[in-house]
Amino acid sequence: MRFAGTDRYVATPDLTLAVNAALTLERPLLIKGEPGTGKTLLAEEVARALGRPLLQWHIKSTTKAQQGLYEYDAVSRLRDSQLGDGRVHDIGNYIVKGTLWQAFESEEPCVLLVDEIDKADIEFPNDLLRELDRMEFHVYETRTTVQARHRPLIVITSNNEKELPDAFLRRCFFHYIRFPDRETMERIVAVHFPGLQQRLLAEALAVFFDLRAMNGLKKKPSTSELLDWLKLLLAEAIPPDALRSAEAGPSIPPLYGALLKNEQDVHLFERLVFMNRRGR
Repeated sequence: MRFAGTDRYVATPDLTLAVNAALTLERPLLIKGEPGTGKTLLAEEVARALGRPLLQWHIKSTTKAQQGLYEYDAVSRLRDSQLGDGRVHDIGNYIVKGTLWQAFESEEPCVLLVDEIDKADIEFPNDLLRELDRMEFHVYETRTTVQARHRPLIVITSNNEKELPDAFLRRCFFHYIRFPDRETMERIVAVHFPGLQQRLLAEALAVFFDLRAMNGLKKKPSTSELLDWLKLLLAEAIPPDALRSAEAGPSIPPLYGALLKNEQDVHLFERLVFMNRRGR
């Protein structure tokens, strides 16, 4: 099967090409892009479109590669031995399967999401090289080797917070999700708000893209923040005229807290509005 987007996810031609290339090459798909551009949602929608189960491994700064394979619960085994539990004689009772192990033993091909890999230590990707290459790993406690029944489609997301090792990159098919242009953004909004008034959409997109074009913003508003803002505008019944000042030049939009996420950007925008009004 080939991925061509879904009714809930607008995939550009280059993104669908990347997903299908990863399927053909049987390599992990490494997706980078700004936060809020739909990287995590992509894995969910690919799994839905292909009819495959989805397994998710959300990475934190403390996550170790071994946790994705398995963990040996020595504390529980010690406790059970003190209580005289017969389970202690089988060490396999204390092996906790990780997400990668679950993907390997899945009875049908699945989609495995490794979300925000750049949050982990720099050695994290290197520690998974062999497992991703050979689709197997060794369990030292039980002296067994776990081999994948089917090669999963592995979708790895990164917010580009740190560089990934070259050896890891070599094993992936890479795609960078470019920020949507206005036409693509209209299609994305139409998926989430099919009955949205066209004038409100036009005014909202004009404000949104003007904000993104501002120099000096620490955090530019993303697609997910635009969708949140539109949801609030509809909930509060804000009319299109309220999004734009009657005078030429920028104005502070209503409910701007959905778009601007730190005080520096708010102050920068307020100063720009003030300077524009003084210049008249």
